[in-house]
Amino acid sequence: QVQLVESGGGLVQAGGSLRLSCAASGLTFSSYSMGWFRQAPGKEREFVAAIRWSIGSTYTADSVRGRFTISGDNAKNTVYLQMDSLKPEDTAVYYCAATSKLRVVVAGTYDYWGQGTQVTVSS
Repeated sequence: QVQLVESGGGLVQAGGSLRLSCAASGLTFSSYSMGWFRQAPGKEREFVAAIRWSIGSTYTADSVRGRFTISGDNAKNTVYLQMDSLKPEDTAVYYCAATSKLRVVVAGTYDYWGQGTQVTVSS
């Protein structure tokens, strides 16, 4: 049974930082690309960042580029999202996901999802 468990969310002031973690189990971690998505109230789920282990590439949405960094540790089956210079508009539930497909920026291609972790940025 595949499980993705996010942690690290919380309340932070604008300009602050948080690091989200996603621990994966039940899958061959290195065979999947891992992504982070977020969903704010009343909005659609949007791509934030992804990492493709097979080619060592990372992808970051324009809205967070330069502020958010995705990384991972294959030995720990864990992927991270370092979020710096947070803004109130970053407030959302953040989800970790795993995909065996190539289109890592599209939510519909992901096979597995975590339960989400709330990030709230106060102004």
